[in-house]
Amino acid sequence: MKTFIKVTEIWIPDRQRTQLEFGSGLYGALAEFKAASEQQHFAYDEGLPGKAWAQGHPVMLTAFEHSYFKRTAAAKKAGLTCGIAIPIFSGDFLLAVVMFLCGDDEDHAGAIEVWSNHNDAGQLSVMDGYYGTLHHFERLSRQITMPKGQGIPGQVWASGMPILIENIGQPDIFVRGVEAQKAGISTCLGIPITDNGEQVYIMTFLSAKATPLAKRIQIWIPDAQNKSLSCQQGYSKDNNELAQIFETLTIKKGEGALGRVWLTGMPVITGDHDAEYNPELDNLSTMLAIPVIEGGRMKAIVTFLF
Repeated sequence: MKTFIKVTEIWIPDRQRTQLEFGSGLYGALAEFKAASEQQHFAYDEGLPGKAWAQGHPVMLTAFEHSYFKRTAAAKKAGLTCGIAIPIFSGDFLLAVVMFLCGDDEDHAGAIEVWSNHNDAGQLSVMDGYYGTLHHFERLSRQITMPKGQGIPGQVWASGMPILIENIGQPDIFVRGVEAQKAGISTCLGIPITDNGEQVYIMTFLSAKATPLAKRIQIWIPDAQNKSLSCQQGYSKDNNELAQIFETLTIKKGEGALGRVWLTGMPVITGDHDAEYNPELDNLSTMLAIPVIEGGRMKAIVTFLF
């Protein structure tokens, strides 16, 4: 199955916490790019992961040539043309940087956006975005603004929680619904990135049914007693027995991969050969789990199952 995101990486501080080193990654068949990545290190403000660390918010590069991206030649050979770095902070301190790498082609419909109130404290607008070949949808998206509570970015801002919406081709559900339907976009995932009360950054991931972000996307929330995690929302390209499994599954802190994210606040990538892999997910090959942290507390975990 084709997926919109081609490479996923996690970069973590080294022992001195002065540089970022390779943590883990999903590369599919791109073995050469994986080999070029595993030995890399990034200082503060160096390369795409280092820039996200220094700027304290998501950073996007839609062209690698003549940029600060350090793996340009390897990325070009692998057909990768866009990178998005998402820093995960607890207060002032960086825990990790999650990277998504995509490539332009006619067969992959979707978009990744960074929304912020950097131009107007009361309105969100697209600070940066990757839209692949969806040029008309990109022009429209860059022109609109959304107040708190309006549209998916505004709803994420108002709630401080990730939101997953399927079938977004209706204006009453999705402000750009008509244009999304024309572009073939069907699903939107919104994730709050920082807990700075004044400056807001929200990531939105939009994908088509033919080229989803992942086989399954889920949002996990701690219960009121902060004792266990349960799946509050989930989307799957294919309706199968997974939905029923996840509806009844609860996970304790420290238990399996998701419990480890809750315990440490660190994003993880797992596979079916990983000792920390959740056995309940063993019919899926790999998973990325990203924590949503506010005020030093974990509010949710967003998982991408590949």
